[in-house]
Amino acid sequence: MAKAYWVVTYREIRDSEAFKRYAAVAPAAVQAHGGRFLVRGIAAKVYEAGIEQRVVVIEFDNLAQALSAHDTPAYQAALKELEGGAVVRDLRIVEGVA
Repeated sequence: MAKAYWVVTYREIRDSEAFKRYAAVAPAAVQAHGGRFLVRGIAAKVYEAGIEQRVVVIEFDNLAQALSAHDTPAYQAALKELEGGAVVRDLRIVEGVA
């Protein structure tokens, strides 16, 4: 079965305090459901339409696990810290190739 990944790219962090509150609780919520952080930081180099901003890649054992982790009460509570436009980001859940 193919692994699955959350790929999160931040276009802008508008409220750094709200982002810090989110970052204080979100990792535990994700890890409690099998997520493993592979990438978490600012892009080392950007090309094309890239923005030198935060990127996060989280690996899960399968797609069902990745989807269910997003919908857990713990992760949904973490997301509340970002309400009101604290960040502009894109979260995609994709399956691996094998």
